[in-house]
Amino acid sequence: MMPKHVIALQPFIMRWLLCSLFVAWAASETINYEPTLNFRKTYEYKYEGVVNVGRGIADLAEAGVKLQCTFRITGVSLQTFLLQISDVEFAELNGIVGESYFQVSPSLSKHLTAELNRPFTFEYSKGQVVDIKTGPEVSNTIVNIVRGILEFLHVTVKTTQRVYELNELGIHGVCHSAYAVEENTADKELYVTQVVDISNCIQKAAVYSGMTLAEESKNSKQRGENVIATVKYAYTVNSTDTGGVITKASAEERHHFSPFNVKGGNTKVKATRNIVLLKVMNTIGKPVTGHVKSRGNLMYKVEKGLGPMPVLLINVTNPVSKISDLIKHLAEDNIYHVNSATSSNILALIQLLRKTTYDNLELLWAQLSGNAEHRRWFLDTVVEVTDERVLKFLRSRFKAEDISANEAGQAILLAFNHLSAEPELAEMAKEFLTIHFSKSHFLLWNTVVLSYGSLLYRMCAGVNSCPVSTVQPLLDMATNGLNKNSEAEMVLALKALGNAGHPLSIKTILKFLPGFSVKADSLSTRVQSEAVQSLRHLAVRDPNSVQDIVLTIFADRTLPAEIRMMASTILLETKPPVALISAVAELLLQEKDLQVGSFIYSQLRAISRSRTPDNQYLSTACNIAVKVLAQKFGRLSYRYSKALRLDWFHDDFLTGTSSELHLLRNGTGAIPTQIISKGKLHFIGRILQLVEVGVHTEGLKELFADIPGSTGHFGKADFTAIMRKLLDWKSLPRNKPLLSAYLRIFGQEVSFLDLNQDVVQLIIKSLTASKENTIWKIIQNLQKGISWRWTKPYLLLETRFMQPTCLGLPVEMSKYYTALKAITANAKAVINTPPKENLRELLHADISLQTDGFSGATQDFIVFNGINTDLFQCGLQLNSRTVTALPWKIELKKKAKEWNFEVNLDPCKNATELLSVNSNIYAVSRNIEEPSSAKMTPMMPENTNTKQSFPKYEKVPDRFMFSQVEDSEIIHPKLQFCSESIVFGTAFCTRAEAKRAHYLQEYPLYYFLGFTEVSFHLEPVMSINAIEKIQVQIRVGRDKLKPKQSQMITPTLTEGMIAAPDPVISVKLLAISPNEKLLGYEVAAYYTLARQRNDMELIISEVAEEGNWKICADLSVDRTQEEAKGHFKWGAECQSYEIGLNISGAGLTDAKPSINAGVNWREVPSFIQVIGKRMREYFPGVSYVMGFSQKHEKNTDHEVSVDFVASSQEGFDVKVKTPKLTVYRQGIPSPFELVVDESDDSDD
Repeated sequence: MMPKHVIALQPFIMRWLLCSLFVAWAASETINYEPTLNFRKTYEYKYEGVVNVGRGIADLAEAGVKLQCTFRITGVSLQTFLLQISDVEFAELNGIVGESYFQVSPSLSKHLTAELNRPFTFEYSKGQVVDIKTGPEVSNTIVNIVRGILEFLHVTVKTTQRVYELNELGIHGVCHSAYAVEENTADKELYVTQVVDISNCIQKAAVYSGMTLAEESKNSKQRGENVIATVKYAYTVNSTDTGGVITKASAEERHHFSPFNVKGGNTKVKATRNIVLLKVMNTIGKPVTGHVKSRGNLMYKVEKGLGPMPVLLINVTNPVSKISDLIKHLAEDNIYHVNSATSSNILALIQLLRKTTYDNLELLWAQLSGNAEHRRWFLDTVVEVTDERVLKFLRSRFKAEDISANEAGQAILLAFNHLSAEPELAEMAKEFLTIHFSKSHFLLWNTVVLSYGSLLYRMCAGVNSCPVSTVQPLLDMATNGLNKNSEAEMVLALKALGNAGHPLSIKTILKFLPGFSVKADSLSTRVQSEAVQSLRHLAVRDPNSVQDIVLTIFADRTLPAEIRMMASTILLETKPPVALISAVAELLLQEKDLQVGSFIYSQLRAISRSRTPDNQYLSTACNIAVKVLAQKFGRLSYRYSKALRLDWFHDDFLTGTSSELHLLRNGTGAIPTQIISKGKLHFIGRILQLVEVGVHTEGLKELFADIPGSTGHFGKADFTAIMRKLLDWKSLPRNKPLLSAYLRIFGQEVSFLDLNQDVVQLIIKSLTASKENTIWKIIQNLQKGISWRWTKPYLLLETRFMQPTCLGLPVEMSKYYTALKAITANAKAVINTPPKENLRELLHADISLQTDGFSGATQDFIVFNGINTDLFQCGLQLNSRTVTALPWKIELKKKAKEWNFEVNLDPCKNATELLSVNSNIYAVSRNIEEPSSAKMTPMMPENTNTKQSFPKYEKVPDRFMFSQVEDSEIIHPKLQFCSESIVFGTAFCTRAEAKRAHYLQEYPLYYFLGFTEVSFHLEPVMSINAIEKIQVQIRVGRDKLKPKQSQMITPTLTEGMIAAPDPVISVKLLAISPNEKLLGYEVAAYYTLARQRNDMELIISEVAEEGNWKICADLSVDRTQEEAKGHFKWGAECQSYEIGLNISGAGLTDAKPSINAGVNWREVPSFIQVIGKRMREYFPGVSYVMGFSQKHEKNTDHEVSVDFVASSQEGFDVKVKTPKLTVYRQGIPSPFELVVDESDDSDD
């Protein structure tokens, strides 16, 4: 019997038990979708990953790969799991869509099975894959494939929100994800959809290479993209007692790529992944993981050095013998001609060199350096080894001094500019600044210092913090030069600092800028100018600091005009805001130096009209400033400093160019103080500074001022006086150059030259009497006979962009541009009488020079888009090859004391291709296990008929949007024609063929994707007579005028020709045949210089006595009337046809300057009449589209005239009159200022 107190508690106990049971039941019914793996279970999944690369259009070729396998996930501990992969099958696709299918590659499947069978472990908790481990011998390629498999587990599930967004780590990096979830309560399933914008990542698992020197343009990106990539994931999650289990997972990823704007057509990479849960089992036994090492998280890892080139796949085992053999074969194949069939081996050679060790490089040098050809090939290609091995190799050469200064300069220039931009490598490269051999020749020393600066620029662009230790040697060099007052040392150091653009160099550069340092005020203008120019890269990297510096310099009116103008140029490179441009305008309104005012005003005006994206906002600010300044500076003539600019940009192409010419003056005289010409290429969101050339002429201007009889306007008297002064080279200033010039490529200064006393002495000595100079030795060797060979391979461009797909396979977009140039020349001279003491004796000798040889080049441009690994490649590949060839066999003769020359050529005996251009786009597939099975299928079938219709296809008109476009047709034009000369037995032939899939809405991409072939060649044809040789006779000066020629001179020239009836130059082109009369043509040019008029005439006539066919062209320039008249006549005795031309500038001095030009004709051939008729048909429509108004009225017959009137400083009016139509337009914008010469000489 229970106690009473227990009986009393019984109801409460029952209630507690019922409550506990209810809670337990409720807990058993709770649904949990958070992805979890039970460490006591084994999960078996089926995996399939597919990649297709093509245009996404039926009947065009595409390439693809498919990877299938089964994998098991087994628990090792609570959060550690083992991945085991089996049943691996690899298949390739290459061919026409709908006609070709995936084919299994047994060899590569076996290779992948061996690699993937190794154990992989990973940490997993709450839907996040944290750490992946495997053996250290497993390659990055295999680990990345595993990442692609495991990514299906990596998902963030939130059941409290139907839609949510977050930034999370995945295989593509830390990217923005958008989630949507939908629950199926009946089946306890959750459907999760995840979309990742791969282009919008905080941290990208993408790599750019080779584009550091091309500045990014954010404004250009706003106008369009050339790459768009998105991925969509779908998961099915089942709720279990322990959490959510992913039963199905799929992914679909799309990459759209175009060399232009993707809206105008693109190639497509589509990657899909499907994973299905097969079964779940209890784990039996303890899993064995073996020795594993951490390989990082789920983010894709890039192979060091970017891995293999995507355009070829070669076995790189035992590279030394392969490199040696390749170099020997390439050298032999390209001695007497360029073998274009082997030019692709240049990339294979570079790939092998990149896979060899430093010790092997030394071994190869020992094997190859003894042969001049092999040595040159090795030195020209080893520089493409872009890591520490090439630095060690070159350091060894410099210390051993077993290469020449010329070889060393070429090697350092390429090696430093192609080296991977890493701080460790920059520290190694710094040693070259202290090696004695670097200073053995001034050109080599300049190259080492400038190239080191270029390396620092690329390094600072690729790292967050740019260490000061790397730039310290250049800072010390500049400071030492300042302390020693060595202008040469200061200039070189500042140029190198300008190349580097190191953020921590500003403090040192300020020491050389006037107004910021006491010493700087006493420095030469040249040093100050170099200091200002050294800020050019910092203007982009640190615009605010640079703006303060250069604005201060510009505002200081005590400084030389050239320095202030250079400062304004740097200021505009910083892309200043409206407020700063307004401040510049205010300063200019009070500017008294018209040279400075004219230059900066012309800069502002040029930018105000700019159409390139980088000036999108700056042009608006400049436009406002120009309106304020126009009244003061708008009519200054070109006697003042000017900045001229031409640019264009096309949104469909995402491409444009800009060209600038700066003429800086500091007073009177025709010679500017400084001339700078530069050009830029704008493409797919980047700006590449192509070439910049600058010439500094201050020393030359001073030379003019010191020379008696010099006018300073580069007339005949000036040249005579200059030559007299230069011959007296000892009197020239030793420390101040007469002329300085520099060359910058891709924004980096690669070379400069100072024409000082030492250089002038070297030039004068080489051209005057001396048996010790180089030219004398060449003349002596020519008489014995010489043979010279030279070949040069280049890797001019290697740009690579790589990002992962959801499969862990990298999709790559790469461009390669290689060139191979070769020259072979044999020559022997016979000189009667040979010079004994002086080279001037050659003027009194008969000379005969016989030479034969070959000059040619092959240029390969390759673009690849697709999957690239060290095991297999698939994608689209554009191959374009340009081949030029010029063989020759020539005999050149010169008679003593005469300016008469004779050139003898062999007639054409064999077909000779002079130029060919071939390009095509292919679907390519390669794998390392079966190199012989590599496929390259033309994207457009070779047997496709013209005008074949294609079905509709997908296109990307906007970001993430797809739509349908109209059908297309294949266009296949062919052209072949020859222009024959039976006189010379030669025909010049042209052959062209193209094939395009034409899509109106895929403009402009369809212009470039397809087959193209163009060639120009010479072919022998049947001649009138058997030709022994073709002879060219050239006579300069006092040949007598033939009577029948004098009859052909037009009446306007007859009077002038009476005083000087001889031609300035006459050329005869003759076919020489044994025992036959001469056949050919003669060209005679006449020129008469009179006080008021210059007369010129050109007569082309047949040499044959019975021939009367001629061409007569004359031009008369009347300087008093500012008028030019010309006639072009041809036919029998120049009487059959005639076209006249007249240009009048009589209105140039009017209030609104004008020019009138007109063309009239008498009789013209029928084909010209046909062309004229077509032009008359199209002219009204074209002029209307261009904005011209029209008036139908009768004008002068057989005449077309054009009137240009400068209606304002900003534009001009145009009126065109044809016999039946007048068109006109007012206010056409002018790219340049329309100014006339003013009387204001206040600056002189």
